[in-house]
Amino acid sequence: MSILNLDTHKKKPSAFSLFNLGFRPFFLGAGLFAMLGMLIWFFLLQGLLSLPLDNLSVTQWHAHEMIFGFTMAVAAGFLLTAVKNWTGVNTPSGRPLAILFSLWIGGRIGWFLPILFPGFGFELLLITALLDLLFNLYFAIAFATPIFRAKQWKQNDLLAKIILMGLFNIIFYLGLFGILEQGMAWGNTGGFFIILALIMTMGRRVIPFFIEKGVKETVSLANPKWIDYSNLGLLLLLMLSELFLDNAVITAFIALMLFFVGNMRLINWYTPGIWAKPMLWSLYLGMVFIQIGFLLYVITAFQPTFHSLAIHSLAVGGIGLITLAMMTRVSLGHTGRNVNQPPKHHTMILSLVVLATLVRVVLPMIAPEQYGLWMISAQFLWILAFALFCWSFIPMLVQKRVDGHFG
Repeated sequence: MSILNLDTHKKKPSAFSLFNLGFRPFFLGAGLFAMLGMLIWFFLLQGLLSLPLDNLSVTQWHAHEMIFGFTMAVAAGFLLTAVKNWTGVNTPSGRPLAILFSLWIGGRIGWFLPILFPGFGFELLLITALLDLLFNLYFAIAFATPIFRAKQWKQNDLLAKIILMGLFNIIFYLGLFGILEQGMAWGNTGGFFIILALIMTMGRRVIPFFIEKGVKETVSLANPKWIDYSNLGLLLLLMLSELFLDNAVITAFIALMLFFVGNMRLINWYTPGIWAKPMLWSLYLGMVFIQIGFLLYVITAFQPTFHSLAIHSLAVGGIGLITLAMMTRVSLGHTGRNVNQPPKHHTMILSLVVLATLVRVVLPMIAPEQYGLWMISAQFLWILAFALFCWSFIPMLVQKRVDGHFG
């Protein structure tokens, strides 16, 4: 697997290199929004801030912005960088990349502009929706162009997931504006599972590769295709069950199958050397938290209150930890630095998200009467983790590569 492709761009990098390659602005945006979005979520829960639409609950806003805001920014940064390496075809840089990033920003800040301009609430939210959906469209085109030019049709599964994310975002906004009754619930649920599928697909591609290359022992990790197909097929069934069925037993059965199949993968990928490197154990633990999330889905059939715990094990521990680990690795490697020599706060950054997951998922099972305290504590740990990420990595994202290459 090619990690870097430095020869497709002949430009000389300037000192300010934020818009040289996709990972730079979108990892910066994801890091800052992870903090700001969680802080807003705290204010909303405490009643210190309100949303401009009566039919939009604070939970629906939080889910949408974590899925279509934070996680989509990470996906855009990673995939626009990766597809350039896979195909040798340049992805947007300079002004086109700045426009794409601006569309993403517009989809985030527009939610609260009606507070400043109350007489134009509907119009501003309509513009916000338009900007957000234009981001989805532009991202899909930017990712598809290198694939078509290089005829790398094997990447179409990733392109399909990007397109589906845009479609589920459309469904969400149809619900927001009262056109589709269940639109917001369907959009958020569908988007969440497509992002999870995207994370699992990319995890299958890179995690065993990184482990094999990163540990001291010599290993060759099994990665059978049938596990990939089973995982994604069962995940699709779980999504459909959550969207259209109100049968906890069926959902639990599908989740149980996912739990067993995923555990086979974790056994195949395990080697003791991962614990010596945060870059590796964080990716592996992210997959473990995904498995815990599926197990909690099973328990939900008997204890419905566990549904939120299952979602947050998948979201915070699975998606959150894996995306943060990939953000740190890509930021180091694609700025010309040694991925085995991360900044001094790197272990703490990843450990804080692990701790946030345990606080958000495990402690409510032990002491449910303190649920509010556990939620606030997890929010604080998440914010602190991404504050340290921004402190350590934003200078790398803004400045040119240390080796002088463009990228």
